[in-house]
Amino acid sequence: MELEKRYKKYSQLLQKHNQQHLFTFYNQLDKNSQNKLLKQIEDLNFKSLNEKIGRYVKNVFPVELPAKIEPAGVYPAFPRSAEQKKKYEKAKQLGANLISKGKVAAFIVAGGQGTRLGFDGPKGDFPISPVKNKTLFQLFAEMIKAAGIKYGFKPKWYIMTSPLNFEQTRKILKDNNFYGLNAKDIFIFQQGAEVNLSTDGKILLAQKDTPAASPDGHGGSLKALYKSGAIADMRKAGIEYISYFQVDNPLINIFDPLFIGLHAMDKAEMSSKALTKAQPFEKVGNFCLVDGKVTVIEYSDLPKKLTIKKNADGSLVFSLGNTAIHIISRNFVERLNVKGFALPYHRAIKKIPYVNLQKSRIIKPRKENGIKLETFVFDALPLAKKSIILETIRSQEFAPVKNKSGTDSPKVARRMMIARAADWLREAGVKIPRKSDGSAGCKIEMAPSFAICKEDIAKKKNKIPQIKSGDKIYMK
Repeated sequence: MELEKRYKKYSQLLQKHNQQHLFTFYNQLDKNSQNKLLKQIEDLNFKSLNEKIGRYVKNVFPVELPAKIEPAGVYPAFPRSAEQKKKYEKAKQLGANLISKGKVAAFIVAGGQGTRLGFDGPKGDFPISPVKNKTLFQLFAEMIKAAGIKYGFKPKWYIMTSPLNFEQTRKILKDNNFYGLNAKDIFIFQQGAEVNLSTDGKILLAQKDTPAASPDGHGGSLKALYKSGAIADMRKAGIEYISYFQVDNPLINIFDPLFIGLHAMDKAEMSSKALTKAQPFEKVGNFCLVDGKVTVIEYSDLPKKLTIKKNADGSLVFSLGNTAIHIISRNFVERLNVKGFALPYHRAIKKIPYVNLQKSRIIKPRKENGIKLETFVFDALPLAKKSIILETIRSQEFAPVKNKSGTDSPKVARRMMIARAADWLREAGVKIPRKSDGSAGCKIEMAPSFAICKEDIAKKKNKIPQIKSGDKIYMK
């Protein structure tokens, strides 16, 4: 009787909002599946959904850009004056002190699957290291553990998954004994989800009892941190700063004293690392200044005349590209959630499997057939009272693993991991064999337990054997 009442109630609601097709197969379902479908419909906010359909599906407006867009200021990767050098030294000391006191936590956004890599499973479980084939999750865990040993603190790791891979991720970590970390120091939670829509605003069905949905984007992390209890856990542990990074970057420097120190010294709320774009139209967001606030404008939205605009020395005016590496103050996340905030949605037209209502079977489309809505974390930057940017060097800290081949592929990332290890060793005075093109003539993998930054190598230089051309070396 209860099911019948709920069914009638939601039939009327779906009819009112032109989504009655969600009950197409209701009478074919068993009671458990009927209850499952009703619960999912019950959780939908139709007022909000209708606003999204109107804004992002039926009446797609061009991106409204401000009249005045200026280049954002940046701390250079290396100090350019005696005064700046002094500040960097103080920042490094402050950052190291904050890390050693347990004031900084690692936070990874790991809701994605390895679909674009041709990999079945959470992207964090993708094997990437050049010699030992360690997964991304294992590398990050080892980095966190090594930082704990180096700075003498008990590190905390917060992992945001999605409904797609939450259980898989928990199992992976458990099956691998949390890669040497204490399970009590790992906090795993889920981000939210948004229903997938057809191009005419109808909610697609993934199964006969399940509306199609996908993660709400990395911007959902700021709400999920609060809603999951992760922020409360951080407050209890005395954590003040969150080192935010995404799951696809094996070169990440999770605990960077300089970045953390500059953020704290300048009393920033959300800060970013930027790279110098390789060319004007590189597919990374552009750091800009709008109304005095640091803002990221997507590469596809920045006007061409600004994209190609150059300084007197020939460098790009808008040269700073987004790396998705941030330091976020815990208080900032709390402030946003207490006040209530909403990040703008971004519309993506995708190939979305769905149940065909006439054929009663799942269709895997060959062409884009639906719309996914997601939020981006960088859209929170203008909400911060203060935001700084620190330039990073691409070869040292940015090798995203996104595509199966070509740009941002595993092959490129592994090559960059080897090149960085070789550069660190060379700077420490170790002779590295080279190929005719200048690349390392050997395969090197440097475990985080050996070094998490190039300065760590000096103490271990005597332990490094002579490296010959063609060697395959693992340093731990």
